[in-house]
Amino acid sequence: MSFKIGFKDNDFNNRTVTKTTPPTQVPRKSVVTVRFNSKNRTLSYYNDKFDLKVGDIVFVEGKLEGVRGIVVEVNYNFKIKLSDYKRVIAVADTNVKGNLYLADYHFVTFDRDVIPFSKILGWYKAPANPEEEIISSDDNCKYSLFDIDALPASGEIKERGYDYYMQNRVAYLSLDGEKGSAVVLGTEVYQVDFVYSDGEISSLTCDCFCNYFCKHQVAVMLQLRDILDTVIKDYGEMYNQSGYFAAICRNELLNTAMAFRKRGRLNIDCQL
Repeated sequence: MSFKIGFKDNDFNNRTVTKTTPPTQVPRKSVVTVRFNSKNRTLSYYNDKFDLKVGDIVFVEGKLEGVRGIVVEVNYNFKIKLSDYKRVIAVADTNVKGNLYLADYHFVTFDRDVIPFSKILGWYKAPANPEEEIISSDDNCKYSLFDIDALPASGEIKERGYDYYMQNRVAYLSLDGEKGSAVVLGTEVYQVDFVYSDGEISSLTCDCFCNYFCKHQVAVMLQLRDILDTVIKDYGEMYNQSGYFAAICRNELLNTAMAFRKRGRLNIDCQL
């Protein structure tokens, strides 16, 4: 059974493509109203870096730094005192173009440009400051993807990780060669990185900064096992050719990339 959904530009086939150097564009200054659903707050911010529109996912400076917000209003006519306003510091790229295939509760692609990890992480987290993180994955431990019971974690951690997996909290997972990354939605948004080879995971890290094997890592291992089984069974040829796949929960894609879209086209190809 194969299902394909294509996201395409309506005018692509009618365009003449010419390679030119794009002109430098100055973003329109604005005061935007941002809704922070996780904090149940709505605040206004000054913006002079981005061409923002209603529905954009943004991150701001100040007390709500790092919290995902949604632009609900854009005002271009204003007179303000800059010292009274914090600024918008980042906007997520929610444009998705390319072919996605159905894989149970996920969409999956074998094209590195469709839903790359860096883009999807930006839907949930503000750009990280490299100086604030120290990453080490040098314990040389390997864990079988098919023996979750043998993981060095308590029964409670494994059970909670299984709950995360069943609740589709692993919103995104990609595997490029042996290098894997995932986004897990919990109390906050967590990034899990790992190396996968011949049924085993190693160099497993999570930015929940636990000093023990965590539920997010358990959930990612369960999700990877599930997705790999579907990909190999239904899309093995494409996966073998690319050596890459990325999977995203259906609801996360639809609720994030398409929630505020007023134009666009979906091509659906279903083969039973």
